[in-house]
Amino acid sequence: MSTPIGGLDLPDDKKEARRVVRAARREWRAAGRHRIDGESLAAHGVQLVRESGACTVTLFAAWDVEPPTAHLTRALLDAGVRVLVPLTLPSLALDWAEVRACPEGDVVGEEDLDLGPPLGLDGIAGADLVLTPGLAVDQRGVRLGQGGGCYDRALPRRREGVKVVTVLHDAELVPSLPSEPHDLPVDGVLRPSGVTWF
Repeated sequence: MSTPIGGLDLPDDKKEARRVVRAARREWRAAGRHRIDGESLAAHGVQLVRESGACTVTLFAAWDVEPPTAHLTRALLDAGVRVLVPLTLPSLALDWAEVRACPEGDVVGEEDLDLGPPLGLDGIAGADLVLTPGLAVDQRGVRLGQGGGCYDRALPRRREGVKVVTVLHDAELVPSLPSEPHDLPVDGVLRPSGVTWF
């Protein structure tokens, strides 16, 4: 599965790049594509998980401007896949909890999920595939996050060899992003149009 690079033109400054992506995401939200993009992400995401052989994956409860993950969460649970979501601590470290149920809806907040007890910072080590949020990813796998460094601290806790795939809107796979030494590249992206590996 491979799809072309998207259309956002991002500046070299990370702060300004985040501003451009966030503005584009507000336009996406106004276009009302939650259901159609959520269903597409679910179809491609389930196929990705099947092909990877993963029994446990991390995901996240998307905000209303992010690529919608509720459909994918329900589809994975229906397929018998264990889904872990992050719980952001005051320190911006990530604890993890297992999703026991995800109610209907195109956008489902973390507070609406039926979650098991916290698994601790090392909960990510139970995942066979890590699906992360992000604002954009470039063709080298450089990921632009929200700026808090949550995943920069969490990703080294995953098991060696476990792939990291960032969930994006279609236009957010870009030719180039600024990077710093601490930035850990991702292995691929999942978008409504499909999966792209680097």
